[in-house]
Amino acid sequence: MSSKMNLINQTQGKTIGPVEFADSFFSRFRGLMLKTKIESGLVLKIPAGRGKRGSAIHMFFMRMPLDVIFADENKKVVDIVSLEPWNTYTPQAPARYVIELEKGNLQKANISIGDHLEFKKIDYP
Repeated sequence: MSSKMNLINQTQGKTIGPVEFADSFFSRFRGLMLKTKIESGLVLKIPAGRGKRGSAIHMFFMRMPLDVIFADENKKVVDIVSLEPWNTYTPQAPARYVIELEKGNLQKANISIGDHLEFKKIDYP
């Protein structure tokens, strides 16, 4: 997985928190399975050209519920959902970025469909 970045809701002007990118097949497949605590969110970068089914997710072997944001190639939010373990979900529209966050983050960040997101490198002193 790559270094951490901050997830920012540009539309709301709010920093949602740190995220890491899962951009290989294995890192996307593994996701947050079997984790008991989330220190930062996880961005599953979906290969270009996949449809709705290609950006679907599963919650098999998850030990906690998640908030999930689906964003297109322009980082516009196309769907949001809260999921419990052992569920599956196919978004309303194809997504290039699937962002898995600790449950409760959607409400705290006031994220809505149509919001624009940004990933910004975290500058460490």
